Amino acid sequence: MNWKASLKTASIAGLLLVSACSGAKKDEAAAPAAEAPKTEFNVGWSIYAGWMPWAYAEKSGILKKWADRYGINIHLIQVNDYVESVNQYTAGKLDGVTVTNMDALTIPAAGGKDTTAVIMGDYSNGNDGIVMKTGKSVADLKGQTINLVELSVSHYLLARALELNGLKLADVKTVNTSDADIVGAFATPQVKTVVTWNPQLSEVKKSGTEVFNSSKIPNEIQDVMAVSSATLKANPNLGKALVGAWYEVMALMQKGGPDSEAAIAEMAKLSGTTTENYKAQLATTFLYYKPSDAVAYVEGQDILKHEDMVRKFSFSKGLFGPNATSVDAIGIETPAGTLGDKAHVRLRYDSSFMKLAADNKL
Repeated sequence: MNWKASLKTASIAGLLLVSACSGAKKDEAAAPAAEAPKTEFNVGWSIYAGWMPWAYAEKSGILKKWADRYGINIHLIQVNDYVESVNQYTAGKLDGVTVTNMDALTIPAAGGKDTTAVIMGDYSNGNDGIVMKTGKSVADLKGQTINLVELSVSHYLLARALELNGLKLADVKTVNTSDADIVGAFATPQVKTVVTWNPQLSEVKKSGTEVFNSSKIPNEIQDVMAVSSATLKANPNLGKALVGAWYEVMALMQKGGPDSEAAIAEMAKLSGTTTENYKAQLATTFLYYKPSDAVAYVEGQDILKHEDMVRKFSFSKGLFGPNATSVDAIGIETPAGTLGDKAHVRLRYDSSFMKLAADNKL
């Protein structure tokens, strides 16, 4: 996969699709479209510390156990290029995908695909960072050329770092670089600064200085399991099976002991790193191990504040498409309230399935 083509496809697909959805009539129903029930589902994922529990759920049989409970089959599909996984979901090749909150908004939702986050998995608490070969602080970023996945959460992290230190994006130059290529790029003499996420971050930090990371902006870079709203509406058992499997793995990871250690070691192996390195990545990942904690966040007021910052950045970068004239063009629905156009909701945070898990009703 050519990463430039992948990113370009994702961006253009979103912009072209949004041309249709942004012009929707104001009286358009906010509910997702109807879809026929089915029993086979494809869910995409890519390697990231907070998403390795999915790989373990599949290999251990936990995912199959929960799918069997609800009479469905869930095929977990690894996509090596993260942006491509979201692009495939947006194109309808996947029923669900592991994705950040910002990318869920700017690729599928902005592209007109009604999307629901059924699991608030974690937020990056240091898993995303800015690394320099020569600089020692954010102030040293001024005038620098910075390699990152443009218009992704890395771009958002950079913008927030600059903003918090009295600088602007106009003070730097960015170069679009795939997450699959960024470690190799940083190893070359011409690349001096990168913004990336783990596991790539842990590698580039070996030969540079981390000047800023996501622990400075807690809960702004979130990682969720997103599914098609239409598919979920027609097949609520998909949501139940995914949530059941996820929290079984979360409970196993949190309880400690030999079984927990073995599971974490397997996740490290599946991600291509050592147990020690993977544990270091987990230390900078704020996992919502308990469904009740995830429910409390999704149903609280803070989610509105965090999603508002993300949508404002996204709109300012033109990620809502050429026909979007306002930050309110795309509605974001949460149990605590809706941001933007209530008649044009395309991203939903649904706590109901996690609540079933919290109440032991799955």
